[in-house]
Amino acid sequence: MKVEPSIQAQLLELAKIDTELTRIAHRRKSLPEQQEVDRLETEKTARKDAAVAVEIAMDDLDRDIRKLETEVDGVRKREQRDRAMLAAGTVGAKQLTELQHELDTLIRRQQVLEDELLEVMERREAAEADHQHAGAQLSRAEDELIDAARRRDDAMADLNVAEQRCNADRSAVLDQLPTELVADYDRRRSRSGIGAALLQARRCGGCRIELDRGAIAEIAHAAPELVVHCPECGTILVRTKESGL
Repeated sequence: MKVEPSIQAQLLELAKIDTELTRIAHRRKSLPEQQEVDRLETEKTARKDAAVAVEIAMDDLDRDIRKLETEVDGVRKREQRDRAMLAAGTVGAKQLTELQHELDTLIRRQQVLEDELLEVMERREAAEADHQHAGAQLSRAEDELIDAARRRDDAMADLNVAEQRCNADRSAVLDQLPTELVADYDRRRSRSGIGAALLQARRCGGCRIELDRGAIAEIAHAAPELVVHCPECGTILVRTKESGL
């Protein structure tokens, strides 16, 4: 394939643009701002799970408190009934002894229940403090996530603008290049990632390998309009005064 050297030289601009597009695509995939968003989303989920776990524990404690309060209330009512019967003096000696024994048992039971209730209420108070702490941490994680997402969106918007500019520049360069040359460039770029590179000081700008004397001699004797390729990587070699031929 033969193409005017000045037109071949435009492949370097095309390669430069494609390199920038590759860099943009890579940065988009490994965007630090996105990684921060991912980290904070994981942290937010963990904080939310922790808050939910505390809420479940609080619900269990509330249920225990209600149960104990009901039991205490039942014991108190039974005690009041027994005391009323004793005060009325209408029970026999045997029943009196039984009532007194039952009262003693009820008093001890009430004390046990009240101690248990106090302990559960203290645990409930501690759980409430844990819940407030978990809620504060969740709110902080949510705020940090919002800020990180905003920074991510700004960075992504900058990349989109840069990509649009590169695509516009690429289209402008492509309009000046022969279809056959572009096809050769794209084909080789799909293989090695670089479609065209400068031959500089006898070194391929694509694979960075210094060509041997035989290859350099062959390229040096090729007509300027002939499109040549690196014998090592196949990249289109653009020859200039810097090529060392």
